Amino acid sequence: MDFTFTEEQQAAAEAARGVFAGVAPDAVPSPALTPGAVADDFDRALWARLADADLLSLLLAEERGGAGLDAVALCLVLREAGRVLARVPLLEHSAALAALQSYGGPEQASAVLARAGRGELVLTVAAHGRTGHDPAERAVTARRDGDDWLLDGVQTAVPWAYDADLVVVPAAADGDRPLLALVPRGHEGVVLAEQYSTSGERLGELRLDSARIAARDVVDAEGAWDMLRGLLTVGTCALALGLGERVLRMTAEYTGKREQFGFPLATFQAVAVQAADRYIDLRAMEATLWQAAWRLASGAPGALPVAGDLAVAKIWAADGVRRVVQTAQHLHGGFGADVDYPLHRYHAWAKHLELSLGPAAAHEEALGDLLATHRLG
Repeated sequence: MDFTFTEEQQAAAEAARGVFAGVAPDAVPSPALTPGAVADDFDRALWARLADADLLSLLLAEERGGAGLDAVALCLVLREAGRVLARVPLLEHSAALAALQSYGGPEQASAVLARAGRGELVLTVAAHGRTGHDPAERAVTARRDGDDWLLDGVQTAVPWAYDADLVVVPAAADGDRPLLALVPRGHEGVVLAEQYSTSGERLGELRLDSARIAARDVVDAEGAWDMLRGLLTVGTCALALGLGERVLRMTAEYTGKREQFGFPLATFQAVAVQAADRYIDLRAMEATLWQAAWRLASGAPGALPVAGDLAVAKIWAADGVRRVVQTAQHLHGGFGADVDYPLHRYHAWAKHLELSLGPAAAHEEALGDLLATHRLG
């Protein structure tokens, strides 16, 4: 495989760096200082700049007003977002758009894609199931009622649920067939209950009680949920990578200036070894991310299904981002616990990403099952 980025992918990353250059992580509210949510809404000004730079329509085809790029380009953009803790639903919005474009019907395309690509309509995804530990597609059931679908169940920790116009909800029809329903905020039969992430962002527990959804707002196609779930996975890994890279740079800058016994901390072997270990973590996170994103984008066959590459990327991202911020806290000493210092915010966001990815041990078990099934080695 060739991990050299195309000119178009590099251009997307460069555009993202330009947009995010004006975002100061210091300005991101600290969850420890703010009762309840850190803010009532996401960063709408940044959202408008992303729309102006055509980064919200990155995965849309050119004939739909998009750039026609792929999961690798999206991950390059999200990596930049993670570096500055960008408070926008860029991942959920982009992944939902891609799934709707690939699997949705003409009515959905005309009603949603163009407006969402311009940022006029905001999408998010309910992807964490009832408890955060069970499959999201089994947390809600869907049953036919005439020409409509009725949805019942609960999805927890829905990001930006109070701010998005539409929530894309996976649901199980006929026992286990996953479909995707576009649920408007405030829809009849839909109730939101406030939840808060470790980053201080407001999440929503989405409760559906015979919520009636028209057939035109349901994507009932094999592969739609798999695609959406895969994009959410690699996107979250990309956010973790960008965050981790910024934290390691902060640590290098701090230990290069802070002195003990007349020497910079960075010159001490114990400090240098810990920083080097975290650098190795980041490079492993990066390599496994691009492998998984490339498999998603290309559809190339492999020794294992793409689920294997996704599992490996999640293992490294979940464990790696935790180790990076923990080492940073340790090497910063007292500054690491100062809620007025940006590292505190990065640590809180890293924990949220780690929890979103799920425990590495579970992914290792899933990977083991795949290896056993395909009898590799």
